[in-house]
Parts: sequence; structure tokens; C-alpha cells
Amino acid sequence: MKQSAAVRPDPSYQRKAAIAFGGAFDHTGKVQVEGIPNFDLDRTIFQTLEGTAARKVMAARVGKEVHWDEAPAAEVQKAYDETREKVELPPIDPALLGFMIEECDFDVEHADGSFLDHLYFGYEYTVQHYPQHSALVMLLHSILGTGTNTFAMTADKMPRLRELMDDFEWRQVEAFPSILRLLYAGPLREELRANTHRADDLVSIKMHRVIDNEPIEMTGEDLWIALNYQLIHLVDFLPVSNWSTHQNDTSFIIFRDLFDMVRKAGKLEANIEYTPANGGSRERESTGLVGWLSTLIPVSVSERMTRKSIARFSERIGHSLDYEITWR
Repeated sequence: MKQSAAVRPDPSYQRKAAIAFGGAFDHTGKVQVEGIPNFDLDRTIFQTLEGTAARKVMAARVGKEVHWDEAPAAEVQKAYDETREKVELPPIDPALLGFMIEECDFDVEHADGSFLDHLYFGYEYTVQHYPQHSALVMLLHSILGTGTNTFAMTADKMPRLRELMDDFEWRQVEAFPSILRLLYAGPLREELRANTHRADDLVSIKMHRVIDNEPIEMTGEDLWIALNYQLIHLVDFLPVSNWSTHQNDTSFIIFRDLFDMVRKAGKLEANIEYTPANGGSRERESTGLVGWLSTLIPVSVSERMTRKSIARFSERIGHSLDYEITWR
């Protein structure tokens, strides 16, 4: 769908619920989920995914249409309207919006709606639930690349983009795609989890920028902030319902692990409510045979597949997943 970056889209009910209530929620019993007929994965941020089996599984996971029951939808809408009345969204610099319109290409679908829908969700959520830091970071978090080698702009435009944000925002935006890949690759999460007892001793991290593989560095304090931004990003990728049967969804795995690790480190600053799934059967979801079979993949297998996939994506564009953390 064609959209203008200057127009804030109306969020889906799942996004409205997250923004209004502050977290990730399992809406089982409130929605009917159906597969989208003839869903085209090549119109999404997963267009670069290779392998017939992997593409079929991903298409089954993201090619869904959600129909909300009338009463729950009305409850979410009321809460969202009240939220928007109480907290005003700050205006976005017209020059930045102009850059996004004239110099960037956001004409690709996200897992639910358009890419701009996803960016504006992160922006709204951050305004509401992470006011300590700039919401602009989440509006621009994937402008320098996604985890699947899609790019909204070219590297030569970075100097112009850099002029449109402050130092903190630039550090977070340029590092976001790199941190995202490192989280999916695995070792960074493992190292951080092994050191949650000394989170304040994290001095700095060195890594490589996704769009051009240039070395970049951020402080430990900035990294913990970045991981809060990553959690907000991941909230938008979680299944709308039936969490107990979608434990192996890639983004859900990363979200659960990252949420637990950041909380144990005492570094969860953003307001993100999350209650793990506790049993239950699959309700009101008809996504076909492939969709059902995809839920049977063990979590460990799903994560190994993801690590290999991220390594391949980075290899294709000459991006290094090497990183180095300095501990005090």
C-alpha cells in the first residue's frame, strides 16, 4: 500500500491495545484468525528469505487476517482514544518528514499492515511508555536496514539524515539494525545473560553498522537503553492470540529471552507488561495445514534456523556479526 510518511496511520486493534494498556497481550478468545488467501511474501520485509520450506513457514506465520469481536474491539478503541486524549504526540520535524518522503522508500508491507504502520506504532508506544528517551528513535529505527536486508534508504544519504537528529538519536538509530541482528544471532544474548549480576559494569560495545559494515561503538548505558527500544520493537511482532501454540515464533522467542534478561539485569526501563502463556489450546485460528505444522517445530530448532538465517543475510551484504563488549 502507498502511504505518506507525513500521515500517521490508524493502528490495528492489537497495536492500540499495546499502546493503551502498555505491553504485549494474548488476545485469545477475542479474535478470529484466518490465513490470507494467495498471500504474497514478496510484498513484505521477508521478501529476501530463501528456501521453499522457510518461505512457506514464514508466509503461514505472517500471512494472517485478524477479525476482532465487537465488544473487545470497542473496549480497546475506547482505551486508545482516552490515551490519545491524555498524552499528546509531539510534532515531528517537517524537514525529517520531508526526508522520509523524498529520500526513502517505505513501500513494503510489515507483518501486519505497512512498514510505516510499524514505525509509527513504535513511535506512539515510546511516547506513552518510554518517555525518558526520544520516541524519534523508534520512528527511524529500521531506516538503515532491517534484519532481512531491506533498506529504506542508501548509505550515501546518511550525512543528510544525521543532520536531522541529535547525537543520542543518531547513536541509537545507526546501531539499531546491528543490535537486532546480534540478538537473533545468539552470542550477545548469551553473554549479557551470563553477566546480569554486573550489568552496571558494561562499559561499551563495538560492532559493525549493517548498511555499510563500518565499525561503530556505544556505551554500556546506551546499550541497555537500546535493548529497551528493541523490546518495544518486538512487541509489534508477537502473535495476536494463542500464545501457547506459537512459542516457536522467532520474534516471540527473542522477546521472551530478552525481556527476562533485561529485567533480571535491573535494566527494564520501558513500561512493558507481559505475562507468559500458561497452557491452553488453539482457539479460533484457521491458517491451514502449513500454519498448523509450523507450530510443531521445537523452539530450539526454530532458534537454530534463525541464527543460520541471520548469518546468511549478513554474509550476503558483507556485514560482520562480530562484536566486542568491554566489562569494567
